[in-house]
Amino acid sequence: MLSKAEKTREFIIHKAAPVFNKKGYAGTSLTDLIQVTGLTKGAIYGNFENKDEVAVAVYQYNTGWVFKKFVDVMNEQESATGKLIAFTNYYRTNWQKVFERGGCPVLNASVEADDNLPFLKKHVQTSIKKWAQLFTEIIETGKQNGEFKKNISAMEYAYSIITLIEGGIMLFKIENDRDRLFAALDRIVKMVNEEMKK
Repeated sequence: MLSKAEKTREFIIHKAAPVFNKKGYAGTSLTDLIQVTGLTKGAIYGNFENKDEVAVAVYQYNTGWVFKKFVDVMNEQESATGKLIAFTNYYRTNWQKVFERGGCPVLNASVEADDNLPFLKKHVQTSIKKWAQLFTEIIETGKQNGEFKKNISAMEYAYSIITLIEGGIMLFKIENDRDRLFAALDRIVKMVNEEMKK
């Protein structure tokens, strides 16, 4: 059972999450947080020390939401190949939901945090490592069970998948062209079927 303070904190995070993901850290003001939550400045900063703390909590919430969605879809598959293809299918069928929430929170935060927000950058690095570890483990399992070639580098392909999906999302957002994302997804599928599989 959550305390009143914990419920208020969760409420702030939930309401602020799409705002931060769409407008970014610099673009999100205290006024935005007051408007979206309906709370006073005192109520917001009574639950968070400062805007940085809100940003980190919201980033973790946003990345957790995306991560859980595609992991759930991948876990429905038994084979390593099936899991990786299911990941691409998640973005094919859910890109609109992802974009309605402002796009990929890892991509959004990494662009903004790279030079200006060191407090957030370490959280982005952790997310990418967690993501890479997930794909690396799937690919290693595929190597062990005979689906994938023994001599491929699981980590190299894991980071290639992340690079393709993030690059596809970025180009989609910049050019407002869904085909950019779908081309990246097609490339991942081709890489799995033609480069990784035995």
